[in-house]
Amino acid sequence: MKYLLLGSLLGLSLFAAVDINHASIKELQSVKGIGEKKAQQIVAYRETHCFQSIDEITKIKGIGEKSLEKMRSDLTLTPCK
Repeated sequence: MKYLLLGSLLGLSLFAAVDINHASIKELQSVKGIGEKKAQQIVAYRETHCFQSIDEITKIKGIGEKSLEKMRSDLTLTPCK
């Protein structure tokens, strides 16, 4: 029982949405459709801009509306500090 509960908790963390305003490059890469280069571009963008909405990720080269819709459920957004 203890292992089942632990496995369930770990499984939930593997599928948690990634915060585009605060995630590391490695965390961003866990989203299907975001590789190392796009993750680096996201981090570089947010160094000068705070994402105000998830839709704004389409400002990253290579992420269009179709890509966004495929990854939307894996993304979240919290305000910048």
